[in-house]
Amino acid sequence: MMKVRLQKYLANNGIDSRRKSEDLIVQGQIKVNNIVVTKLGTKIDPVIDIIKVNDKVIKKKQKNIYIILNKPRGYLCTRHDPFGRPTIYDLLKDIKTKVNYAGRLDYLSEGLVFLTNDGDLIHHLTHPKKSVQKIYVVKIKGYPSQNDLLQLEKGIPLTENFTTSPCKSIILRKNKDNSILQITIHEGKKRQIRRMLSYIGFNVVRLKRIKIGFLTIENLETGKYRYLTPNEIKKIKKIEI
Repeated sequence: MMKVRLQKYLANNGIDSRRKSEDLIVQGQIKVNNIVVTKLGTKIDPVIDIIKVNDKVIKKKQKNIYIILNKPRGYLCTRHDPFGRPTIYDLLKDIKTKVNYAGRLDYLSEGLVFLTNDGDLIHHLTHPKKSVQKIYVVKIKGYPSQNDLLQLEKGIPLTENFTTSPCKSIILRKNKDNSILQITIHEGKKRQIRRMLSYIGFNVVRLKRIKIGFLTIENLETGKYRYLTPNEIKKIKKIEI
């Protein structure tokens, strides 16, 4: 059998994303035939070699599954929380295959989360150089001006070394004390939209991701998940990534 890169093998077997699998290798948590491997790019033979993560043998690859979840507020995108708070995996207890998420939502955010054990696809969907669009509906206190929206669209300096890429932002409606915006980005920095809006002086009251690429949470109740259809799986693998 053709040899494959160790980090790709780990990702394809649902251990974690390819980038996080690389971290596991560098940290010395991976063994190949009982020898610790820390060199990225190491190639292994999946048929002959025995791969261990923290001394546990990796089981052979299971069938890939693809899921979308409508995450409620008050749930964490993590597998375990030291403070005992609920996580999205509490909502996925019926799924026996280990799946990872492609792009987290913070504790107070809600909406679409895509999960799979297809490590290559997660790598493509989350890589910073890719341009998969994500659409959010955001409720904020106050009323942004056109100049505020223009500033969002041009890019916000979140740190000295990072300015957000151009995005799209429109006002859907205005209420008594707040505004409802639709913001489209293709990045995924930690709490990015909250930080972008804070920079121009607005606090987020509610934030919901409604779309990733062509995937939406339409007709999916909060806290529920569904498997992608065969046509959706074919389509998501053809996204320009």
